Amino acid sequence: MEMYIIIVVITLAVAAGAYFAGSKFNKKDSGSIIRQAEELANKSIEDARRAAETITKEAQLKAKDAAIQAKDEYERTTREKTKDLQNLEKRLLQKEENLDKKVALFDQKELDILKKEQLFSQKEQELTRRDEELKKAVDVQKAKLEQISGMSAGEAKRELLNAMESEAKHDAAKMIKAIEEEARETAENKAKEIMALAIQRYAGEYVAERTVSVVPLPSDEMKGRIIGREGRNIRALEAATGIDLIIDDTPEAVILSGFNPVRREVARLSLEKLLADGRIHPGRIEEVVAKSTEEVEHSIKAAGEQAAFDLGVHGIHPELLKLIGRLKYRTSYTQNVYLHSLEVAFLCGIMAAELGINVKQAKRAGLLHDLGKAVDHEVEGSHAVIGAELARKYGESPKIVHAIMAHHEDEKPDSVLAVLVQAADALSGARPGARREMMETYVKRLEDLERIATSFSGVTSSFAIQAGREIRVMVSSDQITDEQSVVIARDIAKKIEAEMTYPGQIKVNVIRETRAVEFAR
Repeated sequence: MEMYIIIVVITLAVAAGAYFAGSKFNKKDSGSIIRQAEELANKSIEDARRAAETITKEAQLKAKDAAIQAKDEYERTTREKTKDLQNLEKRLLQKEENLDKKVALFDQKELDILKKEQLFSQKEQELTRRDEELKKAVDVQKAKLEQISGMSAGEAKRELLNAMESEAKHDAAKMIKAIEEEARETAENKAKEIMALAIQRYAGEYVAERTVSVVPLPSDEMKGRIIGREGRNIRALEAATGIDLIIDDTPEAVILSGFNPVRREVARLSLEKLLADGRIHPGRIEEVVAKSTEEVEHSIKAAGEQAAFDLGVHGIHPELLKLIGRLKYRTSYTQNVYLHSLEVAFLCGIMAAELGINVKQAKRAGLLHDLGKAVDHEVEGSHAVIGAELARKYGESPKIVHAIMAHHEDEKPDSVLAVLVQAADALSGARPGARREMMETYVKRLEDLERIATSFSGVTSSFAIQAGREIRVMVSSDQITDEQSVVIARDIAKKIEAEMTYPGQIKVNVIRETRAVEFAR
């Protein structure tokens, strides 16, 4: 339609142009031209109308085709959706049926449960009634038994418990005795062989030191020079070393007193150097003490390195070597701890070789087992715990740390190495001459041993022998059986361990004797 209008407009324009152009001709010709233009315009209009109709029809046909295609597509899509909805409806119906079935099943189960609950409730009531009847029957029987036996239920129970306890103790004593005899037969000979071999292959010297050191003087005149004017020299020396100087009537000798053996050694060296040099004044004292301290520190380090070298133990942290060297100036029951540690290390190595375990590891544990004694006066705690912490701090293996911790039962030993260190430590301390005690301590220990032994029922007498390393206990044969004597020996040993402090070990020997006496007349 738009094309038709355009053609008409163009035709009119052409006609108008022809009209104006024809104005230049005469009027006679202009009419003819106008008619021609009109005819041409009408013809153009007719052609345009026909073309517009053709175009319109084509557009209508295309629109119908598009509408038909859209309708087909819509119907196809609708059919697919309808099919999907039908399938979904079927599934929903099926699920609904399943749910109905499950609900019916649950209802049935609920009914069954209610029936069972009712049944259980009835049974519970029946059991409660029977329990009450049984209690009444038991009470009646108890009353009859008490009436017949003349004994209350509590008394009968105590009597039964006492009888069972006595029987259990008797059986336990028999079992303990049998086990100990079997273990003794298989282990005692081998243990004696290993320990005897270790003792034979090692012999060590013992150094007994106390808390004082004595420095000899060339003459008593040196005492005045050591004291100095108004005591300035002795005060300077005590302040620099931390050790007390005792200058008394002892001829040609000065006593150094202090609990720290390293400081006491520094004071001894310093005093000897001052006496040799002859120049004794506060400035010189400080200089000599500083030099002596360096010498002692060097000596401590060298002693630790020498111990590791002698044992063939390598890789020990330098700080641990210094602590080992400090043990050279420590004593335990007058036994030098440095030499004791070396001896324990050698004994551990010998016994480890006999048992087929790591010899170097055993020597290492034996050397480090008393490490805590080098600092136990500076840190709180037992020397075993302190030593284990130091060993752990400076990179020792868990086995070594455990052996150090367990050698005095601060921790239960759970390895052969820990038991070896325990045995070697006890062996080193228990050897004759290894340790000495003051007379008062020695007598007190013997009295405590005999007191503990005689505190048990059935013991007639006890005797501490072998310098308190064995206690012989005499028991009454009328009161104590052979099996009970085993139990008494174990109980005495446990009480000694709990109440006393002693070096090495103590043997408890319980003796039971039966005598038959008759006179011939």
